[in-house]
Amino acid sequence: MSEPIERVAVQVDRLCWTGILLGLAFTMTNVQQFAAAGAPVWSLAWSAAWLLDPMVSLVLLAILRAEQVTARHGVRMGGWVRTAKWFTLGATYVMNTWSAYAAGSAALVVLHSVPPLVVFVAAEAVTDLRDKLGSAVAVSVVEPTSLQSNVQQPAKRPGQRTSFADYLAVARAARTPDVVVTPAWVREVTECSRGLSSRLAAALRAEVQS
Repeated sequence: MSEPIERVAVQVDRLCWTGILLGLAFTMTNVQQFAAAGAPVWSLAWSAAWLLDPMVSLVLLAILRAEQVTARHGVRMGGWVRTAKWFTLGATYVMNTWSAYAAGSAALVVLHSVPPLVVFVAAEAVTDLRDKLGSAVAVSVVEPTSLQSNVQQPAKRPGQRTSFADYLAVARAARTPDVVVTPAWVREVTECSRGLSSRLAAALRAEVQS
């Protein structure tokens, strides 16, 4: 049951990031024209104008990727990170639509607003989507494991502990290719103790690297 969800999670992640990259690529020409301000083609000012959009976009992509990873482990970003994200998104929108607003063309405003707005929405949605899909993977792994344990094994006596191998099997099944294996992530998907999570994370990382 968990394998299809994992595949969907990877597909959703790739599609969202592809959409974000295409949206940013679409804005590059308009931003270049805004920065060049009518400079002759191949002049120094015209050539340098191509650097403005990648400069903003690379910072934005770095923030989005870092935010996605930290959110998966329950770590909240500070105010400066949020400010930087929304500043770069806002700057991209303004530079991309400036000429359309100046021309007073509603059609151009709509045309040049759609890609930045898609990036805005996807930037917020991609983190939540990946987090919820990760939770779905964990639930789909833990529930069948619990049912199988109840059917094939006698009921546990009070105080009986889940084995290291059982915890490791749950963590192994829940891991997706883009997951960073940390003790915090192991505790999230297995609900093991803090001390055991470090050993489980080390064992799982060793398996991945071998």
